[in-house]
Amino acid sequence: MSANILEGALIIGQSGGPSSVINCSAYGVIKAGLDNPHITKVYGAHHGIKGVLNDELMIMDEEDPEELKNMLHTPSSALGSCRYKIADPDDDDTDYKRILEIFKKYNVRYFFYNGGNDSMDTCNKISKYMNRVGYECRVMGVPKTIDNDLAGTDHCPGFASAAKYIATSFMEVSRDCHVYDTGMVTIVECMGRHAGWLTAAAALANLSGDGPDLVYLPERDFDMAQFLADVKRIYAEKKNCLVAVSEGVHYADGTFVSEAKTSGTDGFGHAQLGGLAARLAEVVKAETGAKVRGIELSLLQRCAAHCASGTDIEESYTSGKIAVEAAVSGVTDKMVGFTCTRDGGYHCEYTLFDLSLVANTEKKVPLEWINEAGNGVTQGFIDYALPLIQGETGMVKENGLPRFVKLKKVFAK
Repeated sequence: MSANILEGALIIGQSGGPSSVINCSAYGVIKAGLDNPHITKVYGAHHGIKGVLNDELMIMDEEDPEELKNMLHTPSSALGSCRYKIADPDDDDTDYKRILEIFKKYNVRYFFYNGGNDSMDTCNKISKYMNRVGYECRVMGVPKTIDNDLAGTDHCPGFASAAKYIATSFMEVSRDCHVYDTGMVTIVECMGRHAGWLTAAAALANLSGDGPDLVYLPERDFDMAQFLADVKRIYAEKKNCLVAVSEGVHYADGTFVSEAKTSGTDGFGHAQLGGLAARLAEVVKAETGAKVRGIELSLLQRCAAHCASGTDIEESYTSGKIAVEAAVSGVTDKMVGFTCTRDGGYHCEYTLFDLSLVANTEKKVPLEWINEAGNGVTQGFIDYALPLIQGETGMVKENGLPRFVKLKKVFAK
């Protein structure tokens, strides 16, 4: 037997906001864990790291294998998610001692965390702590974020499906906007606090001629006067104007344009934004007198599994599978990501990135992919994103509606 082989149980947890394909990644981990002879038990942490701290672990071995397959087409986080930031162990090691206690109780030697920036930070901290106290446990990050802002990797599982939904929605809204012979300005707000990947995806709809006239991302400072001038110009030309705007657009001084910027923060201290479309709609209406409506896609763009990208589903599942294979072979403290080429066709390779690189680092839309006027994206972004939204979901339906996974949720004692 190889010296690298480590026998023990596995825990998979999900963290942060849900997506259309986060369960694909989790299923990749779960199935690979169940199939591997060196992994003695597969547990799902109920509501992420809080499930570990609370000793709430679901025994995935007790689930029906055929039922588990439905995770591939089930949105949101089937195991339950959380937004819980563990402290630096040098400041407070209470949580880490509890995690170690639970790991020892169940002989957990493999820990996988499925999430975004903050989740990779959690992975990194747990990995370093276990190494410091001499408890052998291989810790791997499995990426998930529709925001597409994890450093290192070409793109993130979840982004492509959300991008496909957003582009599709803009195509549909655009058709709605042009039904009447009276003029209209429509402003659609997309998610994206500091990175504009999702909003930029609206521009994919222009491939069919049904996309936004204007696109505003947080990578460029927002100028209200210039915005109004842009809208007036398009409206004068077309008697219609469709705008895509990121929730996180901000003025030159860094303050958010959104009127809801002080509505609260999430568990990691990030501002919870919203209400931008309505705010801009009021300004445009007052300035132009045109009929204006504001639309906030909000949570709809996160879990639209009915419009998931086949490429996204496959890559998400495989990233979870490869995380397990790498850990069993002796790898730890890494995140599975993607290295891709697009010249001569799209090709994706799975790559292991250091958790310290991706933890708490935001990747933004390159400025060269934003047009000079700051109100649209260039062909460079289209070439980047278009291959990612290819392929369709294989979702099963019952009574004309999606058939989502139904877990037994048998908890360990």
